Amino acid sequence: MTTILAIDPGNIESGWTLIDTDTCRPLRFGKTENRQLHDLFGDLDPDVAVIEMIASYGMAVGATVFETCVWIGRFAETLEFGHAIGTELVKRLPVKLHHCHTAKAKDSNITQALVDRFASDQSNHGKGTKAAPGFFYGFKADIWQAFALAVYAADTQAGVTF
Repeated sequence: MTTILAIDPGNIESGWTLIDTDTCRPLRFGKTENRQLHDLFGDLDPDVAVIEMIASYGMAVGATVFETCVWIGRFAETLEFGHAIGTELVKRLPVKLHHCHTAKAKDSNITQALVDRFASDQSNHGKGTKAAPGFFYGFKADIWQAFALAVYAADTQAGVTF
């Protein structure tokens, strides 16, 4: 089994998911404080990693965007040099195009595309219930976008050698 760790970085917390590339089934996931996630890499032991990269579209940005960039660098350096895990930085646009076939897709469109693909017959957007957990049981917020990134990488290999 080959695994991909995908990270949707933030300035304080980041969404992440570890998937099996054959089934795209989430093995572990969370929205975790960046320092804790950084320390978790050794326990997750992925085969490869993909991190969403920030892209500039000419708009002014605030300090939080630059803080997120710092975390992207820390994550990439630790994965590549600290754990010898091949890491690819992927911008959001290819992920949108892959799942929704349009650059205008929003997070909700990507989430729906994922539900349609992996859990179309399950209730509550594939989350299910505690008694009957669905494919996406426990997913929230940025975990969806990390999963979308992971599936994109599994489907296209995102320039990462498996």
